[in-house]
Amino acid sequence: MGERLEDVKLYINGEFVDAASGETFENINPFTNEVTNLVAKGSSPDIDKAVAAASEAFQHGPWGSMKLSERMKYIDRIADLIEEEAETIAHLESLDSGLPISQTRKMAARGAENFRFYSRVVQARMHGDAYQVDDEFMNYTVYQPLGVVGLITPWNAPFMLLTWKVAPALATGNTVVLKPAELSPLSANILASVIQKAKLPKGVFNVVHGFGETAGEALVKHATVKAISFTGETTTGKRIIKNAADSLKKTSMELGGKSPLIIFEDADFEKALDAAIWGIFSFNGERCTANSRVFIHKSLKEKFTTALKERVQNIIVGDPKDNRTELGPLIDKGHFQKVTSYIELAKEEGCEVYQGTVPPVFKSGNYVPPTLLLNAKNEMRVCQEEIFGPVMAVIEFETEEEVVHIANDVDYGLAGYVWTNDIKRAHRVAQAIDSGMIWVNSQNVRDLRIPFGGMKASGIGREGGHFAIFEFYTEPKAIHIAIGDHHIPKFGKGK
Repeated sequence: MGERLEDVKLYINGEFVDAASGETFENINPFTNEVTNLVAKGSSPDIDKAVAAASEAFQHGPWGSMKLSERMKYIDRIADLIEEEAETIAHLESLDSGLPISQTRKMAARGAENFRFYSRVVQARMHGDAYQVDDEFMNYTVYQPLGVVGLITPWNAPFMLLTWKVAPALATGNTVVLKPAELSPLSANILASVIQKAKLPKGVFNVVHGFGETAGEALVKHATVKAISFTGETTTGKRIIKNAADSLKKTSMELGGKSPLIIFEDADFEKALDAAIWGIFSFNGERCTANSRVFIHKSLKEKFTTALKERVQNIIVGDPKDNRTELGPLIDKGHFQKVTSYIELAKEEGCEVYQGTVPPVFKSGNYVPPTLLLNAKNEMRVCQEEIFGPVMAVIEFETEEEVVHIANDVDYGLAGYVWTNDIKRAHRVAQAIDSGMIWVNSQNVRDLRIPFGGMKASGIGREGGHFAIFEFYTEPKAIHIAIGDHHIPKFGKGK
């Protein structure tokens, strides 16, 4: 039997409440496919209520006028409480998403660090520039919060990714309405509990659970909401941008990926192998920056493919709650069917499909074994479309020029990985690949100071570091002060 939890409510104006309609939806455990709990099904009236609370908190509550040092005490307190609740968060995250608990523990720690990081950055860098023009003018800039911001977060690594948005939004002085993914509601619920314990003023942080086409769309279209930050599928991102246009909202879109990992003949073989395996099979393969296309130099193909096969057979597929587990079940049956349909398509397109094994005891879960698509060609649909699962396409190349061309021959441009010990080639290829982020001789190691985001179909805008503060969650204002006498044209005085 799966673990049964208390039902989840909306969090609006400092209180946990039922949806206005009284409706709920089932939250399903991906390991057992049994119901974990019921979740309040928010819709347009609940969004209206949450936005009104957030607007009141910003316009008339203490949050909008609070001194920076006081606001940061709340942000630091949230981080403290997350650390106190870290094991519970890790457990619930694993239960809800199917992610191995060894990985969700790190995600819980990252959630606390997201708040601490933005506390430090906002206090150190939330200032503008000043320019003096001779003895006549002083011009300076200030950065002011937007007001109510809408955050729409995904179901993969939900706690880490929602804190990645909530922390800078709150730290810069905005108020928040969060619409978390309906497939992983537990993380947002526990963050709401943490924020309630931190005693943030009512209305500063609100959570409306529900579905994209109802709650999400109402949030995007709401005239009072000043900005929407979204992480998720590219098709959904396009729809959000269209719906945000009528009210001229700022939007930040972190969308899909089909990221290349390129292994040249002089690469460090074992480290490249470690990175390639970890980069696609961690997070159960459900990560936007996954190296789902691995390009191997012709001279290494046979040796590297043999090593990949051995690793795939040794990946520990198991219960997400087991510390030893490396690969757990996918988020739900619908996504499981999508991923498995791509594996069948790969066979039709001419790939050799090589898979690890799922122990029969786990047949009730949404398990897809670690999968290699061998002898793949970049033009195949399985190499062009985001599968978002534990599936690696292996593609052979011969020359640098060729691999740059085929790595870029895809709609997406989020991440890229280059493995070579030729420093000149490393820089050339890194600069030639169409992606927002490139790692050279490294796996996906995040630095919270750098801009996170992609180009092409992988998104618009950047978050992270001061990019989130200055480019998205605040509005720059230029103030011009005359400090001396200066010429002013005298229109209308006649001759």
